[in-house]
Amino acid sequence: MTTVSLTVSEVFDIALKSYYAGKLAEAEQLCLKILSADPDSAATLNLLAVINTSLGRHDAALANYDRALLLRPDFIQALNNRGAVLKALGRYDEALENYDRARAVQPDHVEVLNNRAGVLQELGRYDEALEGYDRALVLRPDYPEALNNRGVTLQALGRHAAALTSYGAALALRPDFVEALVNRGISHYELKQFREAVESYDRAIALRPDHADALSNRGNALDELGRREEALASYNGALNLQPHHAEVLYNRGTVLHKLGRFDEALASYDAALTLRLDYPEALVGRGATLQDQKQFDEALKSYDRAIAVRPDYAQALVNRGATLHDLGRSDEALQSFERALASEPDNVEALTNRGVAMHDLARYDEALTSQERALAARPDDAAALNNRGVTLHKLRRLEEALASHDTAVASRPDYAEAFANRGVTLYDLKRFDEALASYDRAIALRPDYADAHFLKSLSSLVTGDFERGWIEYEWRHKAPTARLAERDFTQPRWLGEDDIAGKTILLHSEQGFGDTIQFCRYVPLVAARGAHVIMEVEEPLCELMAGLAGTTQIIAKGDPLPDFDCQCSFPSLPLAFRSRLETIPARTPYLSLPAQALEYWSGLIGPKRRTRIGLAWAGNTKHVRDRERSMRLRDLLPLLDIDATFVSLQKEVRPGDVETLENYDILQFGEELGDFSDTAALISQLDLVISVDTSVAHLAGALQKPVWILVTHAPDWRWLLDRDDSPWYPTARLFRQSDSRAWDGVIAQVRNALLEFTAG
Repeated sequence: MTTVSLTVSEVFDIALKSYYAGKLAEAEQLCLKILSADPDSAATLNLLAVINTSLGRHDAALANYDRALLLRPDFIQALNNRGAVLKALGRYDEALENYDRARAVQPDHVEVLNNRAGVLQELGRYDEALEGYDRALVLRPDYPEALNNRGVTLQALGRHAAALTSYGAALALRPDFVEALVNRGISHYELKQFREAVESYDRAIALRPDHADALSNRGNALDELGRREEALASYNGALNLQPHHAEVLYNRGTVLHKLGRFDEALASYDAALTLRLDYPEALVGRGATLQDQKQFDEALKSYDRAIAVRPDYAQALVNRGATLHDLGRSDEALQSFERALASEPDNVEALTNRGVAMHDLARYDEALTSQERALAARPDDAAALNNRGVTLHKLRRLEEALASHDTAVASRPDYAEAFANRGVTLYDLKRFDEALASYDRAIALRPDYADAHFLKSLSSLVTGDFERGWIEYEWRHKAPTARLAERDFTQPRWLGEDDIAGKTILLHSEQGFGDTIQFCRYVPLVAARGAHVIMEVEEPLCELMAGLAGTTQIIAKGDPLPDFDCQCSFPSLPLAFRSRLETIPARTPYLSLPAQALEYWSGLIGPKRRTRIGLAWAGNTKHVRDRERSMRLRDLLPLLDIDATFVSLQKEVRPGDVETLENYDILQFGEELGDFSDTAALISQLDLVISVDTSVAHLAGALQKPVWILVTHAPDWRWLLDRDDSPWYPTARLFRQSDSRAWDGVIAQVRNALLEFTAG
């Protein structure tokens, strides 16, 4: 039998074919066999190093490249391959030095130029990298890898349109170039060309269905298109391929959050954080989900963990501030927004929210400055435009506020909150039909938008449309704007439909003292239906309500409640009785006081020598419209030279009014006014009450005392429009602000009327 001996060259060819066939172990053994016979075979050492690299044995690969280069210092392929290994190991400076050595051997070696540019790209030296790719492409214009890499560098430089051109050239040469398709999708995404991005990713996935990054990126683009279920499916496809892909788990959590599937979103974020404990983006996403679930303390912990990892992380600081704002901690929220702006001075979200925090702290001018800065950075930002409108409204710059809201809804036609705020401004401009239309737009966009329904009710009621107004007014129970603490009763709410004869009904206060005084007039009507009436009111009203007909029992709010069958808040009683302007139960007085209290206050105020006039110029400082409805005592000074005895009805006097009160001859009984029964008894000793829109005005009207009510230009709904009387209180006379929205004109009218009153 004849034995055939192969030459070294023939064995090398077999080893090379084995390598290309993926038979790495066989190829490696053949290389070692060659080297045992010819240790100085540089080509074999180079091939063995390539095989080592494929097997992940980078140190062995470098050692074999070095042996090959000792034998052949000008071995360009070995130099090129050695650089690739150093780059893969992250040893970029050594890789660059290696490629420079290769260029010294062969300056126009296209692969070396391309690979060297790749190292420069990793080092962030993008302009030099781009120059390297361009040089390679001059030598070989049909080099798709260089064109793709050039696109990646242009992306890093933010030149996405140019990157698209480069990817397009690569794909023209190689239509099945998956990496170029994926990278092209990224550039389309950065240019906000989301449909084109999806098309590019779809082509990549059709060529390589197991490309997890393409599936993940496709999910991102679908999310931007609002196709969230498809995005979720794309992320799930990526995770089926790579279950431990932290970025995909994070992105999946973001989409689940947007879909309102909060528990699943949290699970996805937590899975990402299990893989990467210091993943700040996932911590922020987790915090945002907890925030939407009203788990504010847990959300803060998540944001704080993100900030501990990255102290200058603006998004975490902004979200943290928003959570603190939701908790009513406006000062701390402001500090968080300031930290975000120290990191990113032009961060629009931080500037906008900083303006909101300053607004809440009544720092309106500073709030406006912050919102203007946000709009300078992003002129069409709908949230900043809306918030600027709210602040301008507070500054009484109503036409400017309306213009800002108009721009907000032009920028974002589906912005329900901006339409609602626009309605508020139109209300204060007394353009009620337009206000109603704006609220209707908000409700069309979001049918369950409680604030819009509630605000719409105010426009309906102020224009006398009680039929629609009372129905919409019920939305106050769900409207944050109404600032009500909702009562969690198990007993049903009674709104007039059911027979209550023989049943016990709880009628309870809900808003301010004035509302309870105004609507308690319905108690005798409830009792007339055969019900046993229990009233729950604030402690200062209990004694006053004891004189109200139809009441079985009065409970101070906060005390244990007896058994009852149904319940209704006082402001819902007009709906229960389907009240219209002409059917308001307006007979007064419906409140009375025991003779003992009247006798006590008659003695306290002393003999009457002149007309007695009670003054109430300020209400509750916490009222949402206090700045508009209250005035300073010095605004009333033009009245004080009239021949009358003036009596302060203020239980508490604000610091700015104390000195004025001391300098004028006004009777004061602040310490004696223990509760509303005392105030009522004092009012009973007067000839006239002059009051801003506060509980004193309601009390005087309920006692059938002449009362002059000073009303703002855009009044509270109960004072209606363009009339000087009130269907609620027959003894009331209304004095309204003019278009100037100033009190001086009102006081001038009151002075003239008061001169006539005292003369009479």
